[in-house]
Amino acid sequence: QVQLVESGGGLVQPGGSLRLSCAASEFTLNAYAIGWFRQVPGKEREGVSCSSSPEGRTYYADSVKGRFSISRDNGNNTVYLQMNSLKPEDTAVYYCAAGSWWRCTAPTIKPNYDYWGQGTQVTVSS
Repeated sequence: QVQLVESGGGLVQPGGSLRLSCAASEFTLNAYAIGWFRQVPGKEREGVSCSSSPEGRTYYADSVKGRFSISRDNGNNTVYLQMNSLKPEDTAVYYCAAGSWWRCTAPTIKPNYDYWGQGTQVTVSS
């Protein structure tokens, strides 16, 4: 069974950094597009970033461009979301998701992926 597990969330002050990890069991992330999404209560899930494949395209939501970076560690079967210059409005539950390579689209990163993790809370507050 496909399982994705996010980690690395927590409480950070404005301007700080966090690195989220998305690890997989039972399948190889290299074969999938990986997306990062976030959601706050009462709002729709928002696409933050996606990577179509290890050598393919990467996209970012306008709200995080220049601050967030998605990367893959093929040896560890893990995808990361490096988040810098965090703002209070970045506070949300962050999810990673996996799907076919064409799921990674722009300008809107749509939450139409096949497999999802359970989410990790990121809170940006002083």
